[in-house]
Amino acid sequence: MKGSPRQFAIDAGGVELTYFEWGNPDSPVILLVHATGFHARCWDRTIASLVGDYRVIAPDMRGHGRSARQQPYVWNSFTRDLELLVDSLQIRDAIGVGHSLGGHCITQLAAGRPRVFQRLLLVDPVILDPQAYSKERYAEFTGPEDHPVARRRNHWVSWEEMFQRFRDRHPFSLWQPQALEDYCRFGLRPRTDGEGFELACPPVVEASIYLGNARSDIYERMSKITIPIVVLRAKARDPDAHDLMDFASSPTWESLAAQFPRGRDVYLPHLSHFIPMQDPQLTARFIADEHALP
Repeated sequence: MKGSPRQFAIDAGGVELTYFEWGNPDSPVILLVHATGFHARCWDRTIASLVGDYRVIAPDMRGHGRSARQQPYVWNSFTRDLELLVDSLQIRDAIGVGHSLGGHCITQLAAGRPRVFQRLLLVDPVILDPQAYSKERYAEFTGPEDHPVARRRNHWVSWEEMFQRFRDRHPFSLWQPQALEDYCRFGLRPRTDGEGFELACPPVVEASIYLGNARSDIYERMSKITIPIVVLRAKARDPDAHDLMDFASSPTWESLAAQFPRGRDVYLPHLSHFIPMQDPQLTARFIADEHALP
């Protein structure tokens, strides 16, 4: 698919959500939901690789991109925003695609709105082994300001400076250069003091999301989602690793696909957690065809 997207905004229960749309409004719908700290335009390379006629919709989640920075930044709030978005746009029988946080939220959305999707592609979703939640995660932090992510650099002269800073740093060095360019170009907003730019998802917001409640009742709802679901999993994370900043390996439960009546697991050990940025062509192939092979 080619062409620049159209930009819109809706009021999602008092939160202004920005979303972008590509393609023919009368074509089958693909809903793309991004990861924590990312934004809708991170899907640009995947969309450019899609073969076929689609109406593609990609929102900026609250606290990200061009959407409002409005608390709470808990995972159920993101799902509720998506519910209001699909209700407003009257989306039915869509292909739902979610990366990381987006995969978690798309799963919740499919459980609560069974008519919205015909099938799902969960791209390394942050749905952990249930036993992981029995441990006291992030207990050493009194608030998001204590999380290492909150200390990310947040003042940039330009998106080009950000691109040059990240291009040779792991894991960004694994990404396709155009995908990294999209991440940087659309991931900054002008600072209110007029001095350069800042991250569209502020570091403390990103940290708040990591500390938020990601579990909810998702495990009890999985068996009720009867549509076909493909789970793409990246290189497995070392269970003994304690590096909170290791976002390259996969946090996804290895048995996740088996929890769905029509789930399929696709293990991609040669890829990192950032599958859509590292291999957007492969991601597009799985969006277009649930029976695709790696």
